[in-house]
Amino acid sequence: MTQIHRRLALSTGVELDVWTAGDPANPPIIFLHGFPESHRTWRHQMAALSDSFYCIAPDQRGYRGSSKPQNVDAYTADKLTADIFAIADALGITNFTIAGHDWGGAIAWSIALNGQVGAPNSAWAGRVTRVVIANAPHPYIFQRLLITDMHQRASSQYMRAFRDPANDALVREHGLVGILLKVVKWDRPSAMEPEERDALLADWQDRDASFGMLNWYRAAAINVPAMDEEVALPAMTAADFPKLMTPTLVIWAMDDLALPPCNIDGLEELVPRATIVPIYGCGHFVPWEAPEAVNAAMRDFLAKYPA
Repeated sequence: MTQIHRRLALSTGVELDVWTAGDPANPPIIFLHGFPESHRTWRHQMAALSDSFYCIAPDQRGYRGSSKPQNVDAYTADKLTADIFAIADALGITNFTIAGHDWGGAIAWSIALNGQVGAPNSAWAGRVTRVVIANAPHPYIFQRLLITDMHQRASSQYMRAFRDPANDALVREHGLVGILLKVVKWDRPSAMEPEERDALLADWQDRDASFGMLNWYRAAAINVPAMDEEVALPAMTAADFPKLMTPTLVIWAMDDLALPPCNIDGLEELVPRATIVPIYGCGHFVPWEAPEAVNAAMRDFLAKYPA
């Protein structure tokens, strides 16, 4: 696979490093990585699919060489969503498939909801033809679980630490790895190729990128209560949440320590055209922990729902 790197100055005011593979005449797929990785999250899928699709993978805002604004409000979901439509515009792409893992998946849900046919009050309505989600919870289900499910709440306490400015001195001294070692256990790092692991460790030394990555958590509207906190369900969980009607593949690694399988319970009610593929014996980083299974699921789904 030959990848082409380009730096795109976007209409949203940031510059992102973007890698592409495949023929631009083919149907486009935009791949979004999560925390704390890079466009390399999807390396196996880009290699497998670039024969039939135009594969596009950015280092998102705050990551690696891409723009890294340091103010928290530069990372709200509306801005992160707009970045991806701006990438499509910069590449001359109207309609596309969106694929996302982890935080990239969270933004993919937003892109899908705003980009589906008939999306109200959205300039992007009708631009997203298919959706692929890998271990990224639906926003409605996730917020409810954080209030009502003590397992999910306990699994998400690391987010409170990422948001806590009391940890900033640790990050300034040691980079992102300092807070990762303090707060979380990196899920199955031995499954990653040594050269990929070394590259990530080097990326995590960039202090501006470290705070850029943490700002994704700090700007998020989601409420993560403390374990002993009594809190009512927010208004968004009481209202009718908009359904996503676009064909959607949800790949879920069932041994994810941060996002247990309860996140796919009831998903079909919110995403009526969902195809859910569980992957057993696999942790959170499913695109590179189980690449063959992910590639097969994507090929089957994309063939069933051609663009």
